[in-house]
Amino acid sequence: MIALRVAVAFMAIVTLLSAYMHYSRSGARNDAGGPRQYRYEKRVAPNGVVLHTIRTTPDNVSLQAIDSNVTHTPFMGVNGGFFWEGSLLSVAVMDGKPLKGEPGDYGSGWYNTGVNGHLARGTLVWDEASRRFSVQAVTHAGELAVSDKAHYWAQGGVSMKLGEASGWERAMIEEEMPAYDEPRMRTGLVYDRAQNVYMIVTPTRCTAEQFRSAIMDLYGQGDRLVDGVYLDGDGSSQLRSREATLPGDRREVYQMLALKR
Repeated sequence: MIALRVAVAFMAIVTLLSAYMHYSRSGARNDAGGPRQYRYEKRVAPNGVVLHTIRTTPDNVSLQAIDSNVTHTPFMGVNGGFFWEGSLLSVAVMDGKPLKGEPGDYGSGWYNTGVNGHLARGTLVWDEASRRFSVQAVTHAGELAVSDKAHYWAQGGVSMKLGEASGWERAMIEEEMPAYDEPRMRTGLVYDRAQNVYMIVTPTRCTAEQFRSAIMDLYGQGDRLVDGVYLDGDGSSQLRSREATLPGDRREVYQMLALKR
């Protein structure tokens, strides 16, 4: 009888552990020891676009090469730049080094790449030495103007030009923003005058203009926001925090911006 009870108790424990592991793999993880130095918000803009936002400091951001859905990684953050079959098509550089290879390698994160080759595209740059953000339109990381090539991070995308009432749409088209006038899920990366960074994802299918307007309406009051870039969107628009998980269309992506702490 005792042996039977022990066996039953053992099987119950195994079942509970199995369920927990399945739950963890599904994307709902135990984040008791994960990053906490951020602020999450879910807000609805006047135009109906829902924004999920992770706000943090630039020193709390790390660019990561991944090969899975953001919600299935051990990291908290959002998806990064554009890619094709595992190759990074947007600048993704930490301290002068691309995430997937060496400077000058195709698909490493060294270049911004358009439809027909390398293309000058908006790139959000954190200059650690000067303690300032900027958005620079470059074709590769070697063109970036930074104080110290060994102490910065840079994430490529497409320029938002938040400070311009006109001209932003022309720049977006010149930088070959994909599907800018179609309803898509979208991701953006913007910063404010206090040098905070906002990782923003919308699951609302909207145009690039509607996404930009939603960001300005909710976070741009009093010229608070300075500038930012559009990142890869639609099924690639993914976010993971304690408060929310947005898997896009559940596809794999190959680069993300992750919280350190």
